[in-house]
Amino acid sequence: MTLTSRVIPCLDVAAGRVVKGVNFENLRDMGDPVELAAYYAAQGADEITFLDVTATVDERATTYDVVQRTAENVFVPLTVGGGIRSVEDVARLQGVGADKVGVNSAAIARPELIGEIADRFGSQVLVLSLDIKRAPTTHSGFIVTTHGGRTATTLDALDWAREAIERGAGELLVNSIDADGTRDGFDLELVRLMREVSSVPVIASGGAGAVTDFAPAIKAGADAVLAASVFHSGALTVGDVKDAMRAEGILVR
Repeated sequence: MTLTSRVIPCLDVAAGRVVKGVNFENLRDMGDPVELAAYYAAQGADEITFLDVTATVDERATTYDVVQRTAENVFVPLTVGGGIRSVEDVARLQGVGADKVGVNSAAIARPELIGEIADRFGSQVLVLSLDIKRAPTTHSGFIVTTHGGRTATTLDALDWAREAIERGAGELLVNSIDADGTRDGFDLELVRLMREVSSVPVIASGGAGAVTDFAPAIKAGADAVLAASVFHSGALTVGDVKDAMRAEGILVR
């Protein structure tokens, strides 16, 4: 989809702190979101993704003050997801500095939300976040989940991606719950399948553990690669990842 591939650190935030777990469970504290976002921006991050992982479960809005403080200190594009249920939520997030918004559970509950956001703000603002699990009961072998991966649906992941793009989603954030936090590499089969059905950029998420994991995801069809724990732990830097991707002939900023 794009000539230059992006590297995106992800800040999963709960109660104002960055957290990380395995398979979306057993979350542990990883630090202050503003400090980490600034640190990754200095390393050369192309974007920062900020996901309030408990907002939907707690039935509350995302943490606007943390978003604002992050936006005031970080000068790369900021995508914010978690607890977004209306165009008013999007307007408020843009007002505190978000460049793009990610929607998941609310869009599954009411698909019309996708078109409402796209019509008012443009498709380029809207990232459809898909928290995906393997499920042999669907024709693609993958289903989407809601509420931070806690609630399974009967929606086939590829069918939902197609529908969401038709409704106005401008980008797909493809989160593999099965790979999340395992550091065993991205789910390349899932990335390939999403690339086949998507006419918009695809972000691969879940499973990065080594510098050698990122290039295969791009070659499988991702336009961007997103990671959390390998950055938060200090195992890798954004620069390490970009160097490894360049060595594989992939164009990065």
